[in-house]
Amino acid sequence: MKKIMAVCGSGLGSSFMVEMNVTEILKELGVTDKYEAFHTSLADVTGMDADIFVTGLDLADSASHLPNLIVLNSLLDKDELREKIKEKINL
Repeated sequence: MKKIMAVCGSGLGSSFMVEMNVTEILKELGVTDKYEAFHTSLADVTGMDADIFVTGLDLADSASHLPNLIVLNSLLDKDELREKIKEKINL
């Protein structure tokens, strides 16, 4: 099972919201048997924690060390998130 990790500054608010949106999108795409979503803080994340990472534009520079990074212009835009996830998982 591959992991998609939402990352924010504190690991509580926006990353949890993005995790819920990722989970919803994975269900829509029918890939919950291959991918699962999690969330954490920037201070606690390492490049080994997941296969794909998602963060907001405000943390893009700080998270640039993470592999397969999705940077969202808007954490609230599910369409943007859906398209960027589809690109990363080759759908």
